[in-house]
Amino acid sequence: MNELMKRTPLAFDYQSSTPCDNRVIEAMAPYLYEVWGNPSSMQNSLGIHASAATSFARENLASILKIDPQRVIFTSGATEANNLALLGHARSKAFEKGTPGHLITLSTEHNSVIEPLLQLRKEGFRISELRPNSDGLLILEDLVNAFQEDTFLVSIMAANNEIGVLQPIKKIGLLCKERGISFHCDTAQAFGNLVFDIDQIGIDLLTISGHKIYGPKGIGALIISDKIKIQPLQFGGNQENGIRPGTLPVPLVVGFSKAAEIAQDMLLENMKRHAILRDKLWIKMQNKVPDIILNGSLEKRLPNNLNFTIKGVRGTQLHKQLRPFIACSSGSACSNGKPSHVLLSLGRTKQEAEASLRLSIGRSTTLNEIDAAIEIISREVDQLRS
Repeated sequence: MNELMKRTPLAFDYQSSTPCDNRVIEAMAPYLYEVWGNPSSMQNSLGIHASAATSFARENLASILKIDPQRVIFTSGATEANNLALLGHARSKAFEKGTPGHLITLSTEHNSVIEPLLQLRKEGFRISELRPNSDGLLILEDLVNAFQEDTFLVSIMAANNEIGVLQPIKKIGLLCKERGISFHCDTAQAFGNLVFDIDQIGIDLLTISGHKIYGPKGIGALIISDKIKIQPLQFGGNQENGIRPGTLPVPLVVGFSKAAEIAQDMLLENMKRHAILRDKLWIKMQNKVPDIILNGSLEKRLPNNLNFTIKGVRGTQLHKQLRPFIACSSGSACSNGKPSHVLLSLGRTKQEAEASLRLSIGRSTTLNEIDAAIEIISREVDQLRS
């Protein structure tokens, strides 16, 4: 274990991003330097071949999701997909109704959901931001009570990007469907890590990301139900059904599709393996490091996520001490170093939020790395507490 500790930092930040699978890189390679045409240009063979590649990737992704390929809108990632879903649908609805309406979300959502909603508030929309229970889970009664006569959209993620808790999205989808309300679900963390059926749950707008599932960065998708109308956020082309203009990055689209295919094939195996490693990590961590608090529900949680607060240490010092040894985080990669709004919503103080660790497990994580991480964290915590 000592030799392992001398190497590059142990990787425990797979929720922030994942390395590109070699099979994904191989699938992308020909479209970087051989089949390099513009998929929107059908006047030559290079463009035709590029277009065929994007069509196949779209169909492959759609088959994994069990939907019609026309519902897949490629974006630059989950952030753009969330913005397109929220801003695009809200503005379309306001144009249709002649007035802004009401939206509902959770205070623990990713910033790429919260900030577009803040923009909509500036545009006259009303936003209800619900606080979860102390375990991070939505209180369904609060959602029911939050519905208003002109509520048209609920946006709640499937799996939280920081604390990993799994929201009751099937029940949320049913509540929305009963009232004719659209349901947007950010599944950037859930897709490829959990089994779910988009249409059975009743999700109208679904966000997915490429680099969370061992695919390339810079690619994601918004899955749109047939009944949903979206106003584009950009203009200048008719690509992606006129919803998202711009030349598609063929290598990234191909890589995204391949990564999704691999993730689907390995899904059950990885879920079981990650859960075993995660549970061992938590049990051993509690034995080795006293006075730690789990953040979020342990039972209703992503199999590869662990998030906990360490009492009696300063967060800035803790992360500085751990940085040479472990790649992990205290919150979202998009938080710019601020205390986690997710942990604050759970009732943690600013100091507790800063003294928290999110450890996320990946496909290559080993039991030896689990043990090494525990040894490193306990050593540094002991030094800081003394």
